[in-house]
Amino acid sequence: MKRNIRIAIAQINCTVGDLDGNSAKMTDWLRKARAMGSDIVIFPELAITGYPPEDLLLKPRFISDNIAALKKVTSAVADEVAIVGFVNLAGDDIYNAAAVIHKGEVKGIYHKTFLPNYGVFDEKRYFKTGSSPSTFRLGDITFGVNICEDIWHKEGPLREQAAAGSGLILNINSSPYHMGKIAEREDLIKTEAKTSGVFIAYANLVGGQDELVFDGRSMLVDPAGKIVARAEAFREDLLITDVTVSAERPASIKAIVIADKLAERTKAPIENKDFRALESVAEVYEALKLGLKDYAGKNGFKKAVVGLSGGIDSAIVAAIASDCLGKENVTGIFMPTRYSSSGSERDAKEVSRNLGINFTSVSIDHIYKLYLMAMEQHFAGAKRDITEENIQARIRGNILMAFSNKFGWLVLTTGNKSEMSTGYATLYGDMAGGLAVIKDVPKTLVYKLAKYRNSIEAVIPKSIITKEPTAELRPGQKDRDTLPPYDMLDPIIKLYVEEDKGPSEIVSAGFDRETVAKTISLVDNSEYKRRQSPPGIKITPKAFGRDRRMPITSKYR
Repeated sequence: MKRNIRIAIAQINCTVGDLDGNSAKMTDWLRKARAMGSDIVIFPELAITGYPPEDLLLKPRFISDNIAALKKVTSAVADEVAIVGFVNLAGDDIYNAAAVIHKGEVKGIYHKTFLPNYGVFDEKRYFKTGSSPSTFRLGDITFGVNICEDIWHKEGPLREQAAAGSGLILNINSSPYHMGKIAEREDLIKTEAKTSGVFIAYANLVGGQDELVFDGRSMLVDPAGKIVARAEAFREDLLITDVTVSAERPASIKAIVIADKLAERTKAPIENKDFRALESVAEVYEALKLGLKDYAGKNGFKKAVVGLSGGIDSAIVAAIASDCLGKENVTGIFMPTRYSSSGSERDAKEVSRNLGINFTSVSIDHIYKLYLMAMEQHFAGAKRDITEENIQARIRGNILMAFSNKFGWLVLTTGNKSEMSTGYATLYGDMAGGLAVIKDVPKTLVYKLAKYRNSIEAVIPKSIITKEPTAELRPGQKDRDTLPPYDMLDPIIKLYVEEDKGPSEIVSAGFDRETVAKTISLVDNSEYKRRQSPPGIKITPKAFGRDRRMPITSKYR
């Protein structure tokens, strides 16, 4: 026997610690799903607290407040079933949990079995491991509930729940984005659905949280491994789908009974959504936009300021800021010295004009002269070197922070992953700011992002894309004076930083031994700088910060 059931996946954007706001949003989305005749409404992992709550979980008051917020959501659940992610307290232990709610009552609670403790995840620091998979019965339909990492393990609860008679698996997630993750995730869910012969409703969080971006991309997959419906990426969405599941129930099932029968309800007509995947560069651009938008908005910033150099890094940061914050809320500041070319000023003005953002110019040459005069007697007899270059960058950092202090603007730094990896940035200078938008974006990808943005509307002048990269801190300076060519540097950084390959392995991949040694030395010796840099939006499998935690003091090479 078969039974039709309507499932609503509420792909919402939660804010860490906003217990009242998150629970109010869930209540609102419950009403939307109910109006469409949904039998089951699924919310993301830890939707009550936001993800990841980190050391807020060490505060007993936070745990009790989270449970109080769950009670508010519980009271709003009518004759539908709601699956809600929250932190459960049992004795002295806390669990990453999913509450199964019906008619204002928590009918059962599932505790996450596999706690990720790698990359950006620290769940074993906080949570106790769950021990038993749970199955639930709604009328004559049996379903299983599990959480995120649980579905990535063949020995996990999904297959046990399927073997126990569940024809439907509800998996709630807070799975962060990086390039390639969406396709990897979809392949896994399709394989698991087909292997176990079940429907899988995959609910994922969406939104930015500090360095992390959650792409959403919730989905429903049928027992043949086919994606029936997909939610939009990087946006809140209510994904509603009708499925026909088996209502045959083996007598041996030990399921928690939610209700003896499905409620009668009027079901509005729906069409299955299937938002197609974005091209990879477009995907990264959308992730950066969402990361910046939520970082600014959730921290109370309405406006941002960018130091425009006339180069490609600051141009792409300005474009992202304009696209997600609104052009009227972004200011670009050009800060020339004696070494700044007329072409750089022209390009900075043109990109501002094309984007429609505010533009101003603050010459720092006279300030630079005062610095040199003040230090003249102390530096007497010493040759000019990087010291004088860094002074210029630090003056610029001070100017940007002054605008931030005066007007409450968020300073967006413009260093890319190639520069952050090798230390090709000035501490307290161009590294000074509130958010490093492209900190995890290699230079070669910056160029691709610029070309992608121009494919929508030509806003970044061709002269910016074609000019040779330079910091313009001394006469005739070029990036290649200090760094290997970016098309060589970026693959080496990927192998060393993201894949943890050693020097000999990288050389074996076809790279010059001297270049590899130089790059590795630059990366290793720049950890102290990265430790003092602003947070940056993660878009690669391994970003600096939460993903890669290397000691500053280390003799291992």
